[in-house]
Amino acid sequence: MDLIARVSQHFEDSARTKLESVELLAAPLAAAIEIMTHTLINDGKILACGNGGSAADAQHFAAELVGRFEVERQELAAIALTTDSSILTAVGNDYAFNQIFSRQVRALGRPGDALLAISTSGNSGNVIEAIRAAHDQDMKVIALTGRDGGQIGSLLRDDDIHLCVPAQRTARIQEVHLLMIHCLCDGIDSLLMGVDE
Repeated sequence: MDLIARVSQHFEDSARTKLESVELLAAPLAAAIEIMTHTLINDGKILACGNGGSAADAQHFAAELVGRFEVERQELAAIALTTDSSILTAVGNDYAFNQIFSRQVRALGRPGDALLAISTSGNSGNVIEAIRAAHDQDMKVIALTGRDGGQIGSLLRDDDIHLCVPAQRTARIQEVHLLMIHCLCDGIDSLLMGVDE
């Protein structure tokens, strides 16, 4: 087995997937940035959720907003719904695993807030329920998916944003999701602070 060739192929596949995604995703990403910035300017917050690697992405996004991305600025209101083990295990045990995010959205979400819903397949049951809860709370949804968008694609409303990576492999989808998260953070900072570089 040629490990160097195998590693090199991952780099090439990742770069190709990102380049093939830019034309499809640049405009909806810009729209998502505007929604999120409008939410924050109007004293709203952004809730984020996902499973596995997508849970890590949700936490990464919230950390960049509450802390900072690349420039110093005020703290921004973002909460990852993936981090409270007591809530996750209590709701999962007492109700159902597919309600671990939706109950938090109903408890914490308010009209004018936004939900960043991340699912590589677009079929994660608990993310789907979180989206339904967000709609019930009159929140906008920005969904990061892959493949054909799954059930989430058909669940979104006209004023939601669907960022669907045109790839099949989970690793490639997650790599583009991370890039999009960095684009969201950079775009929010540029609109809030007039950062040009």
